[in-house]
Amino acid sequence: MKKLALLALLLLSGCGDDSARVSLGWFTTKDVVVKGFTDPKIPGVTCHVAHVEDDLSFSDPSDMSIACRQTGPITAEMLKGIDKSKSGESVFKESLSVLFKSLKVRRIWDGEHQTLIYLSYSTKETQGSTHHAISTVPLYGTEAWQKPG
Repeated sequence: MKKLALLALLLLSGCGDDSARVSLGWFTTKDVVVKGFTDPKIPGVTCHVAHVEDDLSFSDPSDMSIACRQTGPITAEMLKGIDKSKSGESVFKESLSVLFKSLKVRRIWDGEHQTLIYLSYSTKETQGSTHHAISTVPLYGTEAWQKPG
């Protein structure tokens, strides 16, 4: 069973639309992979998520980072279509292993500060911790920004 899982990992490691892939050295199978995506409901936001990928290990780390920026218009009409609950909504998901580990990104609306929060996290605990990172996109200066008060 382990051999079959390893073969699947090796075959899938060449797939995908990575924005960047940087090797961590000559004597390792670990790479830092950067995935870029556009928010499906707010196309004026682009996010990049970086994580370590190890093609020959089942114990790859869950560490990741995220950076999201305004790359186009953000309108009030776009904001009408998003989930404004405290838990927000999923905007990106990728399987990281055959052992049920996923990388997810959620968009959360902070109405008080008129900011979009993007939270990236792993669905599997590593050494007792679920790793996560956040990035914010303030609406100030966009068509969607509204004067407080």
